[in-house]
Amino acid sequence: MVLDSPAHSSKHDEPPLLGRVVSVQANYYQVQLEPGSGAGSNDIAPAGEAAQLLCTRRARLKKIGQHVMVGDRVRIEEPDWSGGRGAIAEVLPRHTSLDRPPIANVNQILLVFALAEPSLEPYQLSRFLVKAESTGIDVCLCLSKSDLISPEQQQQWQTRLEGWGYPSLLLSTCTGEGLNQLQTALSQRITVVCGPSGVGKSSLINRLIPNAQLRVGQISGKLSRGRHTTRHVQLLEMPGGGLVADTPGFNQPDLTCTPTDLGTHFPEIQQRLSACQFNNCFHRDEPNCAVRGDWERYQHYLYFLAALQQPLLQHEAKIESNVKLKSKHAGQSRYEPKLAPKKYRQISRRQQQQSLQDLFRDGS
Repeated sequence: MVLDSPAHSSKHDEPPLLGRVVSVQANYYQVQLEPGSGAGSNDIAPAGEAAQLLCTRRARLKKIGQHVMVGDRVRIEEPDWSGGRGAIAEVLPRHTSLDRPPIANVNQILLVFALAEPSLEPYQLSRFLVKAESTGIDVCLCLSKSDLISPEQQQQWQTRLEGWGYPSLLLSTCTGEGLNQLQTALSQRITVVCGPSGVGKSSLINRLIPNAQLRVGQISGKLSRGRHTTRHVQLLEMPGGGLVADTPGFNQPDLTCTPTDLGTHFPEIQQRLSACQFNNCFHRDEPNCAVRGDWERYQHYLYFLAALQQPLLQHEAKIESNVKLKSKHAGQSRYEPKLAPKKYRQISRRQQQQSLQDLFRDGS
């Protein structure tokens, strides 16, 4: 029996070439190769070459409906080192996945809100916090542009947000306040930066990663809102380790949780929940509810609850209009579809006789 020499061993025995998708443009994926990926194989990048490849997606992934997202760990086949090209053959299992922004394997959400220009809106911040909590990913809240308000106002906002259950970090890209603490929080983690337009997300990343050179926009003077400058999601490497995803700003995230789960995304409700005597309480108009009424964001909770329940009520009303409850044998009842009304239904004989009797009485 003759054994294959190492030079003729099967390619399947070689270590896989692995990387992480750092940006997506149309049908092309920029992949950052992992250190040591493919070591010992013929697929390892030559010394001095860039550790990134511009890849396409294999047709078989498209056939099975496998999407490739920023943050995905992928296996690369047939790398062309001279042309900087490759093909994504496999998407490894994801630990987490977000739909807006579309990104995978994030383990921290950095929520950035400005204290001025534009001014901080409590309802908007509360909506972002609820959306972030619904993902189950750790949340880090930062207040940017702290140099534009007084120290007394800074302290008031931090105390107020602590009452919500969120410690906050003051940041300023002009003075450098809070940047060292933030670098420590981002180290060795994959963080997605979220927040409304114009709060300084791109400016903040430019300070943390000097070679990022992200485009920075100005605040709209008419609307006092930020203009969109970031158009797509991309992962950037921190100098001290870790990855940061810059994402397009948006002013109102969608709430996708159920009305029943909404209370689990408010730290204030979780602190008071042990005193509530109801298991399925909405904390709205239930008698003797220990949760409702005595905390600042309670009105926010009621507003979000009504917004989540409205589509459900409309759906139930639509169902009820199309079915009717009919009693069956042995006292059982069930819903059955309503028959379409007949426009030209024939008058029954009983109704005809009744009409004749009414005419006879009127004539007499």
